Amino acid sequence: MRSPCSPGTALPDRAPGWHDLRTAASPPGAADQPTHPSEDPMSDPGHLPPADDTDPAVRAAGGWGRLRQGVIYRDGVSGVRPTVPTAFPELERRAARVLSAKAYAYVAGSAGLESTADANRRALDRHHIVPRMLRDVSARDLSVELFGRRLASPLLLAPIGVLELVHPEADVAVARAAAAEGVPYILSTQASRPMEQCAAAMGDAPRWFQLYWSKSEELVASFLARAEAAGCEALVVTLDTTVLGWRARDLDLGSLPFSQGQGIAQYTSDPVFRRLAAERAGQPKTGPKPKVTPAAVRSLFSIARTHPGPMLRNLRSPLPRAAVETFLDIFSRQDLTWGDLARLRSMTRLPILLKGLQHADDARRALAAGVDGVIVSNHGGRQVDGATGSLDALPGIVEAVGGRVPVLFDSGVRGGADVFKALALGARAVCVGRPYCYGLALAGADGVRQVIQNLRAELDLTMALTGCASLADLTPDLLAPA
Repeated sequence: MRSPCSPGTALPDRAPGWHDLRTAASPPGAADQPTHPSEDPMSDPGHLPPADDTDPAVRAAGGWGRLRQGVIYRDGVSGVRPTVPTAFPELERRAARVLSAKAYAYVAGSAGLESTADANRRALDRHHIVPRMLRDVSARDLSVELFGRRLASPLLLAPIGVLELVHPEADVAVARAAAAEGVPYILSTQASRPMEQCAAAMGDAPRWFQLYWSKSEELVASFLARAEAAGCEALVVTLDTTVLGWRARDLDLGSLPFSQGQGIAQYTSDPVFRRLAAERAGQPKTGPKPKVTPAAVRSLFSIARTHPGPMLRNLRSPLPRAAVETFLDIFSRQDLTWGDLARLRSMTRLPILLKGLQHADDARRALAAGVDGVIVSNHGGRQVDGATGSLDALPGIVEAVGGRVPVLFDSGVRGGADVFKALALGARAVCVGRPYCYGLALAGADGVRQVIQNLRAELDLTMALTGCASLADLTPDLLAPA
């Protein structure tokens, strides 16, 4: 798999709000100049101030949208085009060219016939934006408050697992990009890098932790303690993945990254999990032995390579294989009920959000259980084929919640206009997934930054062109049925 990380146009070393408008465009041929980690201007984002649309540079440009347009058009004078396409269809096509077949299947694929992914798109397309005129939008405020922190925009990076399939720096690259842009990053349980590495890359920038509730309660408690120690500010509990959905693309390739030791770094870096894996490694082997084939040998090397420690030592040790087997055994549980949330609450001081809600009654149950927020999501269509489009579920859940806790939206967001629609229908903020993953594939951390900048720019321009000066102006009357 080839995943280039050399950006075509070097990004500023600070968030866009601090971009020097006098900076000249990148010189011709910049696309051929590699960026090495030691030269990465984002390597210490902890010293960056958060992105802020009150910054004079943003104000001088006329907002995030015009700032981003100015950067792109100025570079265009020198013949330099964006490394990361600004529209999702071309972004996905370009990423497909650089990703391996298994990597692309994992990221792009959805459940079954993928009709739920299509439903997500249709739900967004059923709402047309109705611009309003002659309203003062000369100063626009995209900021939102979530759990005591004021954010410069209503965007969050959704948790995505196994990012090592997409780029060698995986979650750490995304963490650096999110920190540089002031966007919260929801760290995945199925990350390819431990949460502590991501936290170190983010400084004091906002981050949350997403939990798949394991069969091992001791492991869950350990994850939560580590998340708090790593500076995570909220806990997102994914409810819709008690088992993996029927993902035809992965099945047809016989590809489950976790069985290769990929996407389990949170586990292999955890003391509780390491003890469980060591106990398993010490037990007598049962069951049929795997056939020795070239593919099996490659899997063995993958498991040894991804497990902590020297690869040669891992090849001789039973621990890496035991870690994979232990993970597959305890990944998730199917016996959870609403009553279990009280036990989770006792394990953490973090605000708890439930991700995966699609029914208003479940939102009411969540409120009764005392959660601090909900995320309307169908996992990007990856779990249940033939399910409701996520945006179709949003208004009913917003009504059921009645403003008592934040309602966030996830699934199907491809551009700034999609973000606008979700906010207009009552979402407090919006999670973005596949777009930033494709940006990562094309240009590493710089690619993720460009995706964030493009989404924020399009949202800002859409607000300006519809007469909205702040997120409070985004209301359902700005949408009409298709």
